Amino acid sequence: MTNTHLAARRGRCTNGARWTVVVACLGAGLGGLSLRAEDLTHEVSWAPAGYADVRAVVTQWLKQATVDEVTRAKVEVLWPEAEQASSPEQLARQVCLTAAAVDPRAARLVALCDRPPAKYLLDPQPVLRDDKLPAWMRSNLRLMYARWLARNRYYDEALQQLEGLSPEEVVDPASLLFYQAAGYHRMLDKEHCLPLLEKLLERELELPRRYRMLAQLMAADLKPLKTDSLDEIARLMDEIERRLDLYQAGKKVRKQEDEVIAKLDKLIKKLEEQQQQQQQSASGSNRSGNPAPDSMPLGGHGPGRVDKKFIGNKTGWGNLPPKEREAALQQITKDLPAHYREVIEGYFRKLANSSR
Repeated sequence: MTNTHLAARRGRCTNGARWTVVVACLGAGLGGLSLRAEDLTHEVSWAPAGYADVRAVVTQWLKQATVDEVTRAKVEVLWPEAEQASSPEQLARQVCLTAAAVDPRAARLVALCDRPPAKYLLDPQPVLRDDKLPAWMRSNLRLMYARWLARNRYYDEALQQLEGLSPEEVVDPASLLFYQAAGYHRMLDKEHCLPLLEKLLERELELPRRYRMLAQLMAADLKPLKTDSLDEIARLMDEIERRLDLYQAGKKVRKQEDEVIAKLDKLIKKLEEQQQQQQQSASGSNRSGNPAPDSMPLGGHGPGRVDKKFIGNKTGWGNLPPKEREAALQQITKDLPAHYREVIEGYFRKLANSSR
């Protein structure tokens, strides 16, 4: 049995299906609103599987599988004949529990994914590449493992597990699209992330609230991101910090570090060029025939010599009693950095000596 059997069981909800949003216009304020049929119909390219469809696939596989009676009984308990009101996430977990019942390696993988976050990434899971398990079962195991990886911040490894998977191959396509998009969002990959978010939001009203809200936030966050901007550089630095925190100081991290340095150099050079242009522009405006406004710093160069103005010989600067001099200095320097105090004291001493 292949993944196409799982897709085929979805009946009218396969690719290309259409769904209609019914809008009730209540109140006099909406009386003038006219809606066309095409405004109420949205093209969707994926659909979640229902309980009956998944159970039929599992039951058919169980008839052909070589398993002992104990294992068969465990699987049948997971899939009672009476239809259960299960969400796609719950159905996907039941598929993984079915795999765990028939393969000890799958059982260990399910147990791993139920554990708290791990600091160290364990060895690759061979059960995910073993074609002794049906493809539809391995696809859902890969999705479960990828979710665990993403929740532990192993985004590269999560994307590797999800690579090549399509919504038709898993019971919970919303989770597949969401975690694929989340991984590419972390990598700042607009080219892959934004189409996945758009595809996920085709069924916006049916999504779990957390998927819907986070998908909208990711799209709004990534769309305006500009290449070589300070925002992008900050995110790359955060990504480097994540990898180092997970003990992934390899070639990829060194490449990212070089990329950050190059982007910073480029940004600094751009800012310096802008500053130089502003200085040149200000210098050119200073040479105009118009008088300068009051209290405006001007450009230009010169020795800075001015005519001295006679202010009298009995200023009394520096001759104040020590306490009064200290109080005056504190008042003058209270809003200035500490090192300016020494400069001002020196100036007053020089002024006092020159008046004697």
